[in-house]
Order: sequence, then structure tokens, then C-alpha cells
Amino acid sequence: MKYVIHTAEDLGRALRAARKSAKVRLDDLSQTVGLSKQTTTNVEQGKPTVQIGSVLRLLEEVGLSVSLEVPESAMPALESLKQAARKTSESSPSGRRTSKPSA
Repeated sequence: MKYVIHTAEDLGRALRAARKSAKVRLDDLSQTVGLSKQTTTNVEQGKPTVQIGSVLRLLEEVGLSVSLEVPESAMPALESLKQAARKTSESSPSGRRTSKPSA
């Protein structure tokens, strides 16, 4: 079912509902994804200062996904950025650029 997120609180409520419906304790979820219990609590409470990577890990663990409706006019730029990111990640074993790009 699609649930539109307008605020950090909306996202937190969705995460908490999914976690509770799966009968997963907050501390167990936190431990599974390698986050502190406080960070998971902050996400569920809709704190706007949590790191997006932490939010995405929690969402994935409880079976939630995030999608965006990108305007058609932005798709060429998005594809270009994705290609550039792939080239950068292929340029070194660690996935990081080994030298600074020329200006």
C-alpha cells in the first residue's frame, strides 16, 4: 500500500507500525542494523536530524522502501549523475576517486 510521506514524523510512524506489526522489539531492530537504540527511537519519533543512511537501513530491515516521483524533465540529469557515479566507483578498488577531478 502506498503511504505518502510529508514529514519526518510520517516516516517515523510508518517505521514504527511496520516494526510493531512484525513483532520486532526496538532494541532488536537497532542491534540488527547496527544502530543505537536512541537513533532508532529518534527515527520513530520523527527527529529531523537523523542521518538518511540510518533511516534507509531501518526501513529496509522492516520491509519498507522509499521511492520518489522525479519529474520527467529531471531524468536526463539524473541519468547523467548516475553514470558519473558509476565511473567514479569503477576508478578505484575502494569505490572512491583516487585523485581530485580537474577544475
